[in-house]
Amino acid sequence: MSDARSEVGSPTRLTVLAGPTAVGKGAVTSWLRENHPEIWISVSATTRKQRPGEVDGVHYHFVDDARFDAMVASDDLLEWAVVHKQARYGTPRGPVLEALAEGRPALLEIDLQGARQVRERMPEARFVFLAPPSWEELVRRLVGRGTEDEAERERRLETARAELAAEPEFDAVVVNHTIPAAAEELIELMRS
Repeated sequence: MSDARSEVGSPTRLTVLAGPTAVGKGAVTSWLRENHPEIWISVSATTRKQRPGEVDGVHYHFVDDARFDAMVASDDLLEWAVVHKQARYGTPRGPVLEALAEGRPALLEIDLQGARQVRERMPEARFVFLAPPSWEELVRRLVGRGTEDEAERERRLETARAELAAEPEFDAVVVNHTIPAAAEELIELMRS
C-alpha cells in the first residue's frame, strides 16, 4: 500500500468495525456518514429482507440468493458469512480497494465472521470491537428497536454471546455508551 495521506491525518489504512448484534454498529456508521463525509464506508451486500426505512445501495445492497452466489463464485467479495443462521452478508471487494487506492480513510462495518476473514486477507487493517456498556443494555437495545420477533431476538442473543467472547481478537475496543462519543473515539483510533 502506498503512503498516501488521508484527510483524517494518517496513512490510509482499512478499519474494520465489528461487534455483537444490536450494539449500534449501524448507528455509529450512520453518524460518521453524516458528520465525517471524508470517511468512505463500505455498503455490504445482503440476502436479508429490506427493513422499513432502508435504502438499497445506501444501507445495503439487497440481492437475491442467485446474485449473491454469483458474487461468491467470481470472488467479488472481500468477505462473506451467514449471519444469525439466516441471511448472508458480504463486502464487495472492488469499492474497498478503490477507496484505499484513492487515499481515503475506509471503514467496514461487519460481523465477527467477516472480520476474521478480512484479518486473513488484509492483516494490516485495524480491527475495532464495538462493545455494549453491559449485557443488560444490549438486550434492552435489541428489544427496543422492535425489528425482530421473539424467535429472531433469541437467535440474535445467542449469537451475541459468542460475539462478545471474541473481543480479545481485536486491536482496540470502543464501548458504545452514546453514538456520538463512540463515533468520535473510532475517529481517534483511525487517526492513530
